[in-house]
Amino acid sequence: MTRHVLTVPALLIAAALALPRVGAAQAFKVAKFNIGGDGGTDYLTAEPGTGRVFVSRGTHVMVVDGATGKLLGDIPDTPRTHGIALVPTSHHGFITNGGDSTVTMFDLTSLAVIKKIPVRTGGLDGIMYDDFSDRIILTNHSRPIGTVVAIDPKSGDIVGTVDLEDNSPEGAASDGKGKIFVNNEGKSTIQVIDDKAMKVLASWPLAPCEGPTGIAYDRATNRIFSGCGKTSVVVDPASGKVVATIANGDGVDALAWDASQKLIYIPAGRDSDVTVVHQDSPDKYTVVATVATIRGAKTISVDQAKHVAYLFQPEYGPAPAPAPGSAPPATGGRGPRGPVIAAWFFAISH
Repeated sequence: MTRHVLTVPALLIAAALALPRVGAAQAFKVAKFNIGGDGGTDYLTAEPGTGRVFVSRGTHVMVVDGATGKLLGDIPDTPRTHGIALVPTSHHGFITNGGDSTVTMFDLTSLAVIKKIPVRTGGLDGIMYDDFSDRIILTNHSRPIGTVVAIDPKSGDIVGTVDLEDNSPEGAASDGKGKIFVNNEGKSTIQVIDDKAMKVLASWPLAPCEGPTGIAYDRATNRIFSGCGKTSVVVDPASGKVVATIANGDGVDALAWDASQKLIYIPAGRDSDVTVVHQDSPDKYTVVATVATIRGAKTISVDQAKHVAYLFQPEYGPAPAPAPGSAPPATGGRGPRGPVIAAWFFAISH
């Protein structure tokens, strides 16, 4: 394991000094660890207060100590895994597996797998826990149309399904009062779901946002934050209208909100950075820092108790040479990746 601590440049410290109502002389710091292990990644999830971070790795989920990068455990057999949701009240965790269209249900203490739940819609991707309905919410890239699927976190039973207007739904967030908000990446909309009746209530366009992915809900001010490439947006759920825009990097695939600190973290995988934004008021937002990461680091999670934001991204070596006579990659295709040569885990604190 390799550990690096990076100090924020003077420019970011100066920006932090101007940060309204967050405290004097804040400096954002980045700890960087090579945590090892095989496989690519999608989402990661921080467990509030414990320091544990659950990191997707393609075919397994690593459980990492966020303060040291030390491996605490590993959950196997999660083919083409995407996301992880944690439910402290039932002491269960859940993992979406796109490869075999299942959700892995596991014990939060022992990390032992309890069962794998088949989800017939397919296209498993996003996952979150809704405390209001006490349900796990899946957002699936189903075909021909995307779906929201609800699971009982105690039994693991599927208790509801909703068809969406887009086959590429991304993140979902709850207002804690009975509504779920889902970003549709293809149509650049938010759909509003009644999470008890499991039905669609509304659809809102998000222009100038394009391709919304990450989402969070601020229950104190009743505002929705949708993470988008280059321009993220803030939505008033009372009207469904965009009330503020935020300039950020490109290649966004998640968004994190630290409610007590009033900070939004927007990771940009193409621009290799995280835009940190302060909520000055419900409709006013100020960029207070741009923190460097690495190319590809596009998902993020924040520990609401420790106020640390985490990212993860493998670093790949050169791709193997193509076999003689093999067909070239399809136009626009990425082609084969090289081997993982480092597995970089970032912790941003202030």
